Parts: sequence; structure tokens; C-alpha cells
Amino acid sequence: MAVKIRLKRLGKIRAPYYRIVVADSRTKRDGRVIEEIGKYHPTEEPSYIEVDSDRAQYWLSVGAQPTEQVAALLKLTGDWGKFKGDANAVSTVKVKEPKAPFEIDSSKKVVIKPKAEKKAEEPAAEAPADADADAATDSE
Repeated sequence: MAVKIRLKRLGKIRAPYYRIVVADSRTKRDGRVIEEIGKYHPTEEPSYIEVDSDRAQYWLSVGAQPTEQVAALLKLTGDWGKFKGDANAVSTVKVKEPKAPFEIDSSKKVVIKPKAEKKAEEPAAEAPADADADAATDSE
């Protein structure tokens, strides 16, 4: 059986993302696969590339042939170099910077009142209403 490492397309129109899969070369592009070994999201900035290196090395060692696109991804992650015998193969994938933690701007005014203040205001608002009701019953 001829085995290929290729991309399986997922996502919506004009918003693709791919899974890197190992499949029989005769199956459809998005058909049955033997194993999923990674993900590729080209629309993100920088592109998100994740490959299970151990499984990619295994499939390459047993003769699976990568497509041109997958070969380019494997070269970026360093897996192709490891397979070819380069001990110094390193991943050159750009990683997105982590999000900055949220910081409260102390120069701005607080818009939301704390719950403690709301509870304190409610009984005060009800007290005059009760007094008016008591006054109405007394006058009758």
C-alpha cells in the first residue's frame, strides 16, 4: 500500500485550516485516514504549525511519502532534517507572542457599583415606602 503524508482540509469557504494526516494514496483528499499527526492554520498571523515529531519520524522511516506542502512544513519544524540525518535540525516556526495580562487602568472612574453598596441602598429605598404605607393605614 502506498502511504502519503498530506493535508486534510477543514473549515469554511475562504477560512481553511488543515490537519496533517497519514493516508493511503488512493483515498480522497478529505477521506479516511490512518492517523492524524499535526495541524496547520495558514490564516493566522504567524501561521500555526504543530506536528507530532515522533509520529512524523516513524511514518517517514517506514516509507510514507510527504506531499510538497507537507514536506515544506516538515522542513520548517525540523522533522525533515532529522529524518535525513541532520543532527542540528531545529524548528524555525514563528510562534505568536503571548497575550499581555489584563491591567486595570486606575486613572479611569469605576462604572459598576460594588454589590455591598447596592444592598445598602435597597433597604433605605424601601424604608420610606413602608413609612408611607403605615401612614396611609393610620389615617383611615
